[in-house]
Amino acid sequence: MIEIERKFLVTNTTFLTQSNRFYSIKQGFLSSVPERTVRIRIKGNKGFLTIKGKSSESGMSRFEWEKEIAVTDAEQLLLLCEKGIISKTRHEIKIGNHLFEVDVFDDENEGLILAEIELSSENEVFEKPNWLGKEVTNDIRFYNSNLSKNPYKNWEK
Repeated sequence: MIEIERKFLVTNTTFLTQSNRFYSIKQGFLSSVPERTVRIRIKGNKGFLTIKGKSSESGMSRFEWEKEIAVTDAEQLLLLCEKGIISKTRHEIKIGNHLFEVDVFDDENEGLILAEIELSSENEVFEKPNWLGKEVTNDIRFYNSNLSKNPYKNWEK
């Protein structure tokens, strides 16, 4: 399946008043090479194994395969992951016909807040809330696989 997604910085925390649902996420990478990332994630009380292919030139599209796995399996697989486990709280916010997923990062990536939106085409039009900032879709620094290796706290601001 092809995932089409755009990613943006979040300029303020007013999105919290629009949050319909939130949950914690802990994730790590068994492989973080650009041609294929293999991610283990615990999202709330569920475990997931996800494989993603290389991003398109625009950075918006790539192959994604995901399978739910037992949380106990995900916990064990996290122990095998590359260095740099990511911890964040995800907020789901419905704007018009779209769902924004806003990630508030913790630990090594504290201070970073990113919003993602999945689309049905790269040219799909969507309503942009006032807390949505600069688009960083094609900036590889903001890929979770890179944030696990080069955390936000280490960046020159």
